[in-house]
Amino acid sequence: MVVLAVVSGVGLVVDDRVLVGSRIWFKPFKFSVSFVAYGLSLAWMLSLLDRGRRAGWWAGTVVAVSSLTEMVLITGQVVRGRRSHFNHQTPFDEALFNAMAVTVVVLWLGTLLVAILLLRARIADRASAWAMRCGIAIALAGAAVGFLMTQPAPGQQRGSSPIVGAHSVGVPDGGPSMPLTGWSTTGGDLRIPHFVGMHALQLLPLLLMGLTVLAARPRFGRLTGERVRLRLVLIASAAYAAAFALVTWQALRGQPLIHPDGATLTAAGLIIGATAAGAYAALRTPTSRNTSPVQSPVQAAGSPLEEDDNKELVS
Repeated sequence: MVVLAVVSGVGLVVDDRVLVGSRIWFKPFKFSVSFVAYGLSLAWMLSLLDRGRRAGWWAGTVVAVSSLTEMVLITGQVVRGRRSHFNHQTPFDEALFNAMAVTVVVLWLGTLLVAILLLRARIADRASAWAMRCGIAIALAGAAVGFLMTQPAPGQQRGSSPIVGAHSVGVPDGGPSMPLTGWSTTGGDLRIPHFVGMHALQLLPLLLMGLTVLAARPRFGRLTGERVRLRLVLIASAAYAAAFALVTWQALRGQPLIHPDGATLTAAGLIIGATAAGAYAALRTPTSRNTSPVQSPVQAAGSPLEEDDNKELVS
C-alpha cells in the first residue's frame, strides 16, 4: 500500500485525467493511504493477543489479501479510465465491481474476527483494552456505511442503469466538493461517516497513548489512576460513537457537512456538553485505591493480570 500510494502520487502529478469531478488517481491514492493506517493498526492489535493467535493470523491474512485485491481492481480501472465503484456500463465493468463488493465483505468479516478476538483477550491495562475494542467496533460500523452506498440512488434502477449507487445523497456524484477530501458541499456524503468511523481504529488508541504520556508529568498526576484513564477512554469512545452517528444522520438527510442545520448543531452541542461533563466527573472522582504504575498500551497488553489485581477488580 505504501508503494501504491507513491505510484498514485506520481499519477496525480503526471496524469491530468478527471473522472466524476476528481483527478483520476486520487481514489487509489487515498485508498492506499487509508489501508496503510488500517493495516498497521490491525497488525499492532493482533500482536497483543494472548490467545487465538492462529485465528488472528488468518484474520490478518484475509484482510491483507482482500484489501490488496480491491486495490488491484481499483487501480486497473484507473488505468483503463473507467469508474471502479457502482459501474455497470459493461458486463466486464459490472463483474469487476461485483468482485470488489465481495472483497469488501470478506475484509469486513476478517476485521470482525479480529474484534471478537480482542474482546476475548486478557489485557492487563483495561484502558488499553477498551480503547482497542471500542476503536475496532466503531471502525466496523464505519466500514458498514459503505454498504449503503451501493443502494440505487433516485433515478437509478438495477439492470437498466449504467451507474447504480452513489457516495452523495440528494445530489449527483461529481458536483462541487471540499478540497483534499472531495466531500460534497451541496448535499450529503456517505464518505464522511465512512471516514470518521473507520479511523476510530487509530484515534482512540492514540488518545490513550496521549493520556499515558501526560500521566508521566507531575502536573497531570491524576491520570496515573487506571480507573481514571479507563473512564476517560470510555467517555471518549461514547463521544466518538455519537459523533459518528451524527455525521451519518446528517449525510442521510442530504445535508453537507459544512452547512449544518439547527437540528445538527443542537445535537452536536449536546454531544460536546455531555462529553465535557463526563470528562470533568471522571477527573474529579477520588482515585486513592486505583493508582497503578503508568504503562504504555504496548507494555500493558499481553501480560496476565496478577492475582492481587484480580482481587482489586472484583472488589
